[in-house]
Amino acid sequence: MPGERILVVEDEEDIQELIAYNLRKESYQVTTVGDGEKALKIAEATLPDLLVLDLMLPGLGGLEVCKRLKRNPEAERIPIIMLTARGDEADIVTGLELGADDYITKPFSLKIFVTRVKAVLRRSQGGEPSGDQALAFGGLEIHTGRHEVRVDGQLVHLTVTEFNILKFLARRPGWVFTRGQIVEAVRGEDYAVTDRAVDFQIVGLRKKLGSAADRIETVRGVGYRFREAA
Repeated sequence: MPGERILVVEDEEDIQELIAYNLRKESYQVTTVGDGEKALKIAEATLPDLLVLDLMLPGLGGLEVCKRLKRNPEAERIPIIMLTARGDEADIVTGLELGADDYITKPFSLKIFVTRVKAVLRRSQGGEPSGDQALAFGGLEIHTGRHEVRVDGQLVHLTVTEFNILKFLARRPGWVFTRGQIVEAVRGEDYAVTDRAVDFQIVGLRKKLGSAADRIETVRGVGYRFREAA
């Protein structure tokens, strides 16, 4: 939906201008700011539809901005895409655990960047699927109410945990989730499980999905995401 308001927080002027230009080409309303303190004030005052947030900022850092927004009942629902230098895996994991929705590493493709922005906006505004809704991605069908999965029309038998992981990831295609977020979503935060156990479930799930296995993408050092396009 063209016209959504996006707040871009980036202290490097050339990157800031490039992002703003490409988003405005897509008919988004863009506000830019170069430091964390101002970003926090603007976000809390205007409640934009999306925040594009660089983690390395003068003064108040991006992770702290994210943390404070998620503590604010009025601002906590603002979706956040983090911008980070390649290799800052610890910061990426921390940001996702704080509630950020996705991340993009620098340098990045502007085409991919805009696509990810559209995906996050679409998912954040679309609401949660109803309990009996069927999610369809090419040959993969996930019937949430019947706890049924089909690949190319053939029924796939999944364990409860495998099904819940697949459903959780598929409801937000393109969004990156850490192993801890996956565990909390499918079992509850008190469930004692290790990262290795999550990886084991993913391996089993991929084997059963066969030709649709590549829908579940490993994000090195962070976790997993569901690919909307195979």
